[in-house]
Amino acid sequence: MLRDHPVIERIEKTGYPNMIEQPEHAGIDYYGTEIIEGDDIVEYDGEVVLKENLEKFLAEMGFEFKTAM
Repeated sequence: MLRDHPVIERIEKTGYPNMIEQPEHAGIDYYGTEIIEGDDIVEYDGEVVLKENLEKFLAEMGFEFKTAM
């Protein structure tokens, strides 16, 4: 008797992997970047910005980044 590949047998027994483990989508930031539940965000004047995009956002808002002397 032919057997299915072990991966196919596992899928038949347990379902497709990672279907439940997908992170929850929590929106889109100012730059169109997907926000996932648990991401660090900043809210400013009605806009939501991912923390990883904050420096870019502040530069566009006119803030200047300098090194203290």
